[in-house]
Amino acid sequence: MSERFDCHYCRDPLQGKKYVQKEGRHCCVKCFDKFCANTCIECKKPIGADSKELHFKNRYWHDSCFRCFKCYTSLVNEPFMLRENNKVWCSNCTVAEDAPRCKGCFKPIIAGDQNVEYKKMVWHKDCFTCSQCKQVIGSGSFFPKGDDFYCVSCHEHKFAKTCAKCKNPITSGGLTYQEQPWHSECFICSNCKKQLGGKRFTAVEDQFYCVECYKECVAKKCAGCKNPITGFGRGTSVVNYEDESWHDYCFKCTKCARGLANKRFVCHNGKIYCAECPKRL
Repeated sequence: MSERFDCHYCRDPLQGKKYVQKEGRHCCVKCFDKFCANTCIECKKPIGADSKELHFKNRYWHDSCFRCFKCYTSLVNEPFMLRENNKVWCSNCTVAEDAPRCKGCFKPIIAGDQNVEYKKMVWHKDCFTCSQCKQVIGSGSFFPKGDDFYCVSCHEHKFAKTCAKCKNPITSGGLTYQEQPWHSECFICSNCKKQLGGKRFTAVEDQFYCVECYKECVAKKCAGCKNPITGFGRGTSVVNYEDESWHDYCFKCTKCARGLANKRFVCHNGKIYCAECPKRL
């Protein structure tokens, strides 16, 4: 008499039937599906004896359920990543999900994409555009203003100060005189054309002169020493009498040489005297 070959669970004979061996036990297909089959982590249904099973780290899937959570591409025989909530991702979707997001289009910036970075923000190169004209700035120069970015041209027209002389925008540098902005190259001596930024100068009727040109071309000559009265250095005070001018230290008595600035004096025959000396003439 031959040994019986029965299902471990239902005891039905297995001779001539399809059966499954698991953990040293034999069982019919029906009992395997009911008592032994692993549950697919994706669809939550048993993985029957007639199904192809895939497993990874004590997790099981039907081969038809083993797909990328993001793009639904089958991952059978493909590289994959197990992420949160036991979801599997293909390598392309994993890279895209972990990649930084473009501040402009909010799509991922994949390795190899041309991009622009500024203060921990990143854009696709073609998404980094001027807030005013909408033209692509890309890797060109720009000016940030709050959450907006402007190309050089739009920033000049919208924000840059206008030079008091040439009326063009001042994009960099420049200087201010009497609360008016100037290009450095526009703020020049009216005579020799040298730039006056950071140098001493004199303004005469909306014209500017360096020290040397003011001495030569504009300044009055002292009636005493015949040198220009510039207002610089010694003798910044000026004495005017009738149509003539003196350095304050040159305005003195013709006879006794006493300084007469802010003092009484007498003019006699075109010459300046203190109040006492004319009495001795």
